[in-house]
Amino acid sequence: MDLHGRNDLEIEAFAQTRLFGDAAVTIICEAYAPWAPQLQVAEDRWRRAMPEADQDGAIPLDFVMACVRIGSSIVLIDPGFEKPSSPWERQRAMDWKGLVRTPGLFAWMDSHGIRTDQVTHVLITHIHHDHYAGIATRNEEGRHVLRFPNARHFLGRRDWDESAERHDPSSEFSVRLGAVDRAGLLERVDSDTCILPEITMMPAPGETPGHCIVKVRSRNSSFYYLSDLFHHSCEVEHPDWVSIGRDPVAMRESRDRLFEASIAEDATLVYAHHPFPGWGRIGRTETGFVWERLP
Repeated sequence: MDLHGRNDLEIEAFAQTRLFGDAAVTIICEAYAPWAPQLQVAEDRWRRAMPEADQDGAIPLDFVMACVRIGSSIVLIDPGFEKPSSPWERQRAMDWKGLVRTPGLFAWMDSHGIRTDQVTHVLITHIHHDHYAGIATRNEEGRHVLRFPNARHFLGRRDWDESAERHDPSSEFSVRLGAVDRAGLLERVDSDTCILPEITMMPAPGETPGHCIVKVRSRNSSFYYLSDLFHHSCEVEHPDWVSIGRDPVAMRESRDRLFEASIAEDATLVYAHHPFPGWGRIGRTETGFVWERLP
């Protein structure tokens, strides 16, 4: 497996940790694949902003999630993939041309001696499958069982209430998120919600109605996991650029709120599909904002 030239046998190739006050934030790359953003802007403009796009408009897309460890709490944000060896993941790789898995979250947890039953919180930023599928897996009897049976799971209320998939008992939404709900472990978020004193889940609609971002702040140091608030760094400089199927008005409002807050806090940011590891921040320019990649 070639992880953009990285050795897939080394944990450091797909997981990286930084400290923010007392919080250890680990970014874990689960997979990468080509994807065409379909930005609603003239092609000559987005091609100048995304020179890596191929003839079909597809760009290299990484799929990163986060783990936050603070005190005795272990918080997972967007565990969107099962183990690479699972039948479901093998089928997903067949359905998504070019999708390549890394050893991923569960390999990283094993390397650090973290058991799935030790996870205390799971934060699901929105209901696209690549952000939550890893919360459950099918057992030998064909039933979906929870990966993190002792964790409280959090999801934006509007994503729960307004999902058409919720009414289809065979959908991924129903068999995975439904399993969490039936276990009494699902909480709906409809405003800024304190998960821990250092961690806040914040509605940021646009990608989906209930899309959220996550803020970690400890000892005056801030980190934000932005999920799909952006898919490419050019959307920071062009905050009105939005992929098809999203709510452009809500997305612009959510981005504007993030710009001001992150600059005021000198926050480090990661969005879910930036090339791993993706640490960055928002910089202010004479005409707006720009994404600044951090080493």
